Amino acid sequence: MRQLVLDILSQPAVLVAAIALIGLLIQKKSSAEIIKGTTKTFLGFIVLSAGANVLVGSLDPFGKMFQEAFHVNGVVPNNEAIVAMALTKYGSTTALIMFFGMIANILVARFTNFKYIFLTGHHTLYMACMIAVILVVAGMEGFQLVLIGSLALGLIMGVFPALAQPYMRKITGNDQVGFGHFSTLGYVLSGAIGSVVGKNSPSTEKINFPKGLGFLRDSSISIALTMSILYIIVAIIAGPDYIEKNLSNGTHFIVFSIVQAVTFAAGVFIILTGVRLILAEIVPAFKGISNKLVPNAKPALDCPIVFPYAPNAVLIGFFCSFLGGIVGMFILGAVGAVIILPGVVPHFFTGATAGVFGNATGGIRGAMIGSFFNGLLITFLPVFLMPVLGDLGFANTTFSDSDFAASGILLGYITKHLGSAGLTVFVLAAVIIPVAVYFLRGKKRVPENL
Repeated sequence: MRQLVLDILSQPAVLVAAIALIGLLIQKKSSAEIIKGTTKTFLGFIVLSAGANVLVGSLDPFGKMFQEAFHVNGVVPNNEAIVAMALTKYGSTTALIMFFGMIANILVARFTNFKYIFLTGHHTLYMACMIAVILVVAGMEGFQLVLIGSLALGLIMGVFPALAQPYMRKITGNDQVGFGHFSTLGYVLSGAIGSVVGKNSPSTEKINFPKGLGFLRDSSISIALTMSILYIIVAIIAGPDYIEKNLSNGTHFIVFSIVQAVTFAAGVFIILTGVRLILAEIVPAFKGISNKLVPNAKPALDCPIVFPYAPNAVLIGFFCSFLGGIVGMFILGAVGAVIILPGVVPHFFTGATAGVFGNATGGIRGAMIGSFFNGLLITFLPVFLMPVLGDLGFANTTFSDSDFAASGILLGYITKHLGSAGLTVFVLAAVIIPVAVYFLRGKKRVPENL
């Protein structure tokens, strides 16, 4: 039963389809509308996940080619890898914190100004897992462990979407959808940088191509061609022998590189298709829950939800974030710290999203500079997270996204200096204060500038 609950809650498609179903039932829609809305929401997330899998599959050989080409070794941040290791020891605690944390998120949305229901199930699982590890290392157990972990998770699921919402309004042009992906600090940083450096900078979507290159306005074509050039350059440096013996099963290294690059573009195309399906159904369906259970609440959805709004910024953000990761890697090596290698997957998803946020406030310059600093952020923060993860801190991987690192660093260092009792007081105060403010201010909505 525990595994069944964990599997359901960790599957975004099932979770969001269930939310859509409940919302449509609350609105007393017809059976045809309920079936249509629930199925299309489910289908949209399956399509999005399929696109993500295609994209990740094409990036995996690129990461190996990069390490071979430049002969670097170190810690590769990867959420899936570190969580897979942690669940073998902390699985039961993670499941309990995740389940009750989602309930806490609903209560936080109902009784505070953080009106967001976090629907990115896999990130909820990852954050629950990291919290479980840190609290167990701190010496918590039993009821206290689950209570404090769940409250911390529920609050985190409300606070980070609130930080992103001013930028979401700029990106989407409305206030209907929240943002639920735990690298928010990097995105907010990118948006803030864009507002500083991007004066008079045109949007990435208004890049003027010469008439003969007009086909590059099609984002799928521009992504495929740009990634082909990048793959081929890295493949040449890595060498044909390495690629053909270890990655391509004998296929010529240039042909293999081009296929992987175009597969990457296909993954992005599939993701955008899935996002359009989800947006068409989840927002109307969610109104039922928002109106009945949590007034004014918004669904906080995964990062690809912003990709269709600035496809060019997606590609620019990935490149510049990855460049930031490379620069950060050399800085860490120069100062003698643990070397964090630039993981291609986290730099794509967080860098692409940071590019969209930076573009919303600062156009091309905002997308480039903002995502570059996102790359630096997700390179440096894991260095400070690793010491609070106990035995997992010595693994050759760690959490990759900025909110995991920031939350873990905060919880871990409070525990280190104040003990489990101090952490308990801190988490309880962090929950009670927003609730008190909500009621004292007469249940007003979250400030526009938060």
